[in-house]
Amino acid sequence: MLRKKRRGSEDKGAGASATTKAKKSRSAGRQSKEPAPEETNQSVFAVFLGEAGVTLRQDGTSNEIAVDQVVFQKRIQQQLQKSSRYPAIVQEFTTGLESHIEDPERFRNCLLPCVPRLSDGDSSCVSSFQESLLRMLLGIEMLQTSVINVLLEKVPEFMLDGTGDGGLSIPRIIINQLKWLDRIVDSKVLATKLMELVSVAPVEVQRDIITSLPEILEDSQHHDIARELNTLLQENTQLTVPILDALSSLNLTSSLLTEVREAVMSTLAAVQLEDLPMVVKFILHCVSASDAYEVVCSLRKKLDLEQCVLPPVLQTSQSHVTSKGSASTPAAGSSQDSIALILDGIKSAVRFQKTISEAWLKAIESVDEAQDHKIIDLLVLFILHSTNANQSRRGAERLLKVKVRTGLIQEALLQKTFRDCSQVMRGYFPSILALAQSLLRSPDPCVVPFGGHMYRHSFTAFDSYCQQEVVGSLVTHVCSGVSGEVDMALELLCGLVTEKPSEMALYAVFVKGILDYMDNLTPQQIRRLFHLLSKLAFGHQQQASHIQDDMHIVIRKQLSSTVPKYKRIGIIGAVMIVGSMGAFRLKEIKQNGSLPPEMFRQVTALLELVKSSSESSPEAAALYYDELANLILSTSLDPQVQEAIAKSVLDDFQDDFVVDLGPEISGSFPFPARVMYNLDEEESQGGIAIDLLPLLAKDIQNKGEQQHQTEKAHKRVSPLCLSPFFRLLRLCEEKQHQGDLEEIDALLGCPLILTDMDIVEKTESLSKAEREFLCTLLFHTINWFREVINAFCKQKEIEMKMKVMSRLQNITYLQTLLERALAGTPGYVPPIANFDGESTDGIMLSSTAPMNKTKKDGTGKKRKAPGKNSENNTQLDETIEGDKTQQEQPEKEKEKEIRQGVSLVAYRPFFRELDMEVLSVLQCGMLSRTLLDSELHTKVQEEVLLGPAELVFLLEDMLRKLEFSLTAAPAKRAPFLKARTDKSVGFSHLQQRSSKDIASCCVQLLPALCSHLENCHNHFQALLSENNGVVDGPATDVQEHQVMSSGYQLLLQVLNSTFSWSGFSQPGQRSLRKKALGVLAGRLKEGGAELTLDQLVKHSFEYLVNFRSTVPSLSTALCLSQLLSTVSEKGGNPAAYREQTASLAKRFLSQEWVTASGERERGNKFNEALHTLLSIYLEHVDDVLKAVEEIAGQGIPELLNASKDESSQSWPTLNRQTFLVFYKVLMAELEKAARKIPAFKISDNTEAQSEKLLTWNLAVRDFHILVNLVKVFDSRPVLNVCLKYGRLFLESFLKLGMPLLDNSFKRHKEDVQSLLKTFQLSTRQLHHMCGHSKIHQDTSLTNHVPALKKSLELFVYRVKAMLMLNNCQEAFWIGNLKNRNLKGEEILSQRSQENEDDDDDNEEQRSPLPQEESEDEAQQTDSEESKKVNREDDVDQSDLTNDSDSN
Repeated sequence: MLRKKRRGSEDKGAGASATTKAKKSRSAGRQSKEPAPEETNQSVFAVFLGEAGVTLRQDGTSNEIAVDQVVFQKRIQQQLQKSSRYPAIVQEFTTGLESHIEDPERFRNCLLPCVPRLSDGDSSCVSSFQESLLRMLLGIEMLQTSVINVLLEKVPEFMLDGTGDGGLSIPRIIINQLKWLDRIVDSKVLATKLMELVSVAPVEVQRDIITSLPEILEDSQHHDIARELNTLLQENTQLTVPILDALSSLNLTSSLLTEVREAVMSTLAAVQLEDLPMVVKFILHCVSASDAYEVVCSLRKKLDLEQCVLPPVLQTSQSHVTSKGSASTPAAGSSQDSIALILDGIKSAVRFQKTISEAWLKAIESVDEAQDHKIIDLLVLFILHSTNANQSRRGAERLLKVKVRTGLIQEALLQKTFRDCSQVMRGYFPSILALAQSLLRSPDPCVVPFGGHMYRHSFTAFDSYCQQEVVGSLVTHVCSGVSGEVDMALELLCGLVTEKPSEMALYAVFVKGILDYMDNLTPQQIRRLFHLLSKLAFGHQQQASHIQDDMHIVIRKQLSSTVPKYKRIGIIGAVMIVGSMGAFRLKEIKQNGSLPPEMFRQVTALLELVKSSSESSPEAAALYYDELANLILSTSLDPQVQEAIAKSVLDDFQDDFVVDLGPEISGSFPFPARVMYNLDEEESQGGIAIDLLPLLAKDIQNKGEQQHQTEKAHKRVSPLCLSPFFRLLRLCEEKQHQGDLEEIDALLGCPLILTDMDIVEKTESLSKAEREFLCTLLFHTINWFREVINAFCKQKEIEMKMKVMSRLQNITYLQTLLERALAGTPGYVPPIANFDGESTDGIMLSSTAPMNKTKKDGTGKKRKAPGKNSENNTQLDETIEGDKTQQEQPEKEKEKEIRQGVSLVAYRPFFRELDMEVLSVLQCGMLSRTLLDSELHTKVQEEVLLGPAELVFLLEDMLRKLEFSLTAAPAKRAPFLKARTDKSVGFSHLQQRSSKDIASCCVQLLPALCSHLENCHNHFQALLSENNGVVDGPATDVQEHQVMSSGYQLLLQVLNSTFSWSGFSQPGQRSLRKKALGVLAGRLKEGGAELTLDQLVKHSFEYLVNFRSTVPSLSTALCLSQLLSTVSEKGGNPAAYREQTASLAKRFLSQEWVTASGERERGNKFNEALHTLLSIYLEHVDDVLKAVEEIAGQGIPELLNASKDESSQSWPTLNRQTFLVFYKVLMAELEKAARKIPAFKISDNTEAQSEKLLTWNLAVRDFHILVNLVKVFDSRPVLNVCLKYGRLFLESFLKLGMPLLDNSFKRHKEDVQSLLKTFQLSTRQLHHMCGHSKIHQDTSLTNHVPALKKSLELFVYRVKAMLMLNNCQEAFWIGNLKNRNLKGEEILSQRSQENEDDDDDNEEQRSPLPQEESEDEAQQTDSEESKKVNREDDVDQSDLTNDSDSN
């Protein structure tokens, strides 16, 4: 009943709609037909639909369906098929459809989904969603082609209409009808029609059609349609995105995909910015594993994100335009969005395809020029780090470090990336922060600054959350306790406070938290910390004034502490606060004329507090004076504050340390007082003197009287404060009088109240207390003179310069006295001179003093406190001792009587630091020998000249400074439970200057250094000509020879340290490098400014080579060789100088080195220099194997034939004492050369094979010669060297040589046999050495045995494998080998055990030890089988035998 009812209603509705449709179509101007047939056509369409269950509506409402769409389609199909007019009825049905959809409204209805029509509440037969009428008709195969034609013909009617009411685009809806059909009857025709439609449609419709293609067409059409789309892509870039979208969804062959991808890549440069993300995504998602690297490299080259961003100037102008009311979005914003989408595409590819992430890493790694790196490289590294796809985080971090270390990724690129892509970078902030932390913690000093730049740019570019994270991370670095990390973090925080004070003020509380972790900070770091905190709290704007009270509390607490360490922190902090509060403020000067009274009162009160807190402790007072001096030097203080400090200092200094010269000095002292070192003799009446001896005596007396000390706690005048106080006074005067020291110039020439220095000769007769008093007096005197030189070295008047030179002479003389005094005072701890170091508590000397008591010759004038830290002073010790130590050993007692002294090297921390400006004294000429002897203290000379001892003194100080500032030592964490040695003690002023400043100073001094170098050269040349070429002739003064040779060596070392500075390779320092080389080149050839870098290097090299004829000692010769090597590397072609460097080193090695006293140089330092020089020779020589054979095959046999103390004729430096040095270097270089022999390649031609085989023949021959020498030189060190390098050589041979023999055996059988025969003799000897080591149970030797035996066994089996490969396995046999010692005697103890412990023996013997029992046995075996092959096998047999029965 229900069905009948429904059907009736449907028919009724269908009839009504048919009538109205007919009317509408006629009124629309459709070509009229005769009424009867038209009615018939309409009724066929309408009737069939009605009977099938669809009611057509025309009042703007959707068509209704009463049955499920599958049922509908089945009914229509059955009706058509059962009709008597089939198949003509299909055409009639289609015509009816056309007529019905002539009306746009009805057409729209047919395109939209039908709605279910329910009656009587029955909804079970109709689903909630139904397709559109046209889509249901498309699902009927017999109608599909006709309906598709009808639909596609309708598209042009609407394609220009745009989006209609309700946002519907009719063409788009038409295309949507064709998607996801169950079956397409004629896919090929449909594809053709769609592409024809694309060719005429507007862009919007084209996009809709193209993006729908994968969902419309069947797989069989994908290939053809992809080709057409590829062609279209190259013709129309507007369709790039839809075409790529379609292509990425099509099922394509790999070859077609590659073709399409290449076409896309070729148009990349022309693609619109907004289309780029889609293009990049397509390229990366259609990459196969095999071509990933190539595609990524190409994409990286063509993807210029730099071009995607407007320059900053245009960005700002654009933002002004948009802010004035323009509705368009800023270009900068849209470009940032596009870049973000590009990176998202890369990120998704990297995340899901392992090959892509690896390809990006390889592509970035392959860039080898800094200018070739792009923004995209850094961004991709951040992506790889953030996604960590396929463990790419570690790879990205490693690659970034490598690139930064090599200078390929520089700060400029990072800055550009942050500037252009800050919005994009914000998304990767966690990775940026993690990478910055990792770089800052790196022990490699080259990468640490880059981590700092990442932090700085992150703070500047990102929002407040990121800024907080950056500050928090930097604070964590500061509290880590690792010095390099702490320094960099503090420097960054200081920089941020200077650049962004208002932003940093928000995070002042974080920074203040570091105050709880100051125990781990050095004084320099504490200074930095208080500098930045006081700048925040007390600076111009006082943005972080909320932490002022906290800082005052901390400072007062520390100052009141009785623990020196904490008092030191309080003093440093208070002085830094004074610097910020009392700083010169331009604005306030303009307004009020001076500092506000309240602020001035606070400053003076704080100064008074520090002064009163430190009065009772001389060390604290001295530190206060030093800190205040540094503040005055580095900061512009308000004139009021400056004047108040200067007045107080001048008055106090005069009261405490200066006395008027009277006829006699009253008081009882340990030694008779005497006025010494007066340079103003004629003004002695009414003159002044420094009251040193009485003050020291009084100070020591006070120390001994505890009660008096408590009574006089208000103030103690100690000589400890003399030098720091004078430094403060001098700097105050300099500031107030613009560098003029006229007010205090009397202090340069004024005498000191000391004692007669002859007493040093009688130290044996003095008590311990008197000896210590004398040493302390000498230390204070030297330190006073050092500060005097610091003060007056920049004065221009001749008279002042002469006095400075005299003070230098005083220092060098007093140091010789101090060396003798210290030698007689064991266990003495000197007074502290550098008060901000870790050694303030007097800990340091307890460990170093005993080491310092080395017997020394007393040429201490030049010894001062030389070079590096005590553990590293080999080079400097050579300066003096290298020439002397060895020949003086036999005359120990005699020397002891004449002079005795200790080295001052370890006492360096107890001398005041010399300023860099003092080195300007080097610009004076050098004093000749006659003047030095006769007019040492006169002022008759018109020219200020520098004596040799003073030259050495200044050069030693300069070398120490350069090694501290310019030589970048890797940051090492302090070993567990080991006391930390502060290597910066004595360099606190130097630390305030950048390495660039130091290098610039050195370059300015280069002309003077070259003049001194030439003077030394001329001196020794004149000496040689006087003595007819003999070093130890009658005209040679031994002491003068030692001083001059020390100066010569130091000059070369200083030049080498200067040119070794890594900063010369940085882009900003290239002009400085050119200037430095220009100085050297200019000594030889004028007009250096116009020369290229390579020409400058060439002329500099030629200039330095000229000094080769006069070098007085081997260590000096080594310094010259190292300097030449360093200079040659500064140009573009260092290889051009290899031959010259090698020939020069050979010349030095072939020279007999004797000292001024006529004895041959010897000793540890000589051996170390010889080792390095020989290494330089073999590293630079063209043919290492030939050079090794020359020494081992010619020089050593000459030595064996010479008498005991004689040397080799061709290599005079080779004697029995230096044999070990030669042997070690020869073995090491031979093994290195073997590793560098090119590996065998299948592509090698016969000639290349023969050449490699010949090289291995030479190497094996050299190895055989060296190993055989153990029979003659069988000392433990020689055996150790042989075992160590023997194994390494054997491993190289197995890895690189055996593959070559495998392939050369048939073609060069005799050569291969000969090579293996020679090598077998060497391996047999190595086996004997293993036996010898076990017999003697020498652990230093037996440590090498297991690994060596393993390699020997591998060698045996490797030879067997080679024979089998070449079908000669029958030539291989195994015999029983016996263990022998170095002399070839059988080791019986093991032989007797063989029968008992077969198993154990077999295991041990597995290590290829001995070789056959003897060479005779080997020869017998050779005759048993074919001789050629056998010989070869012998090698194996013997070795194999080792495995079976040895040990």
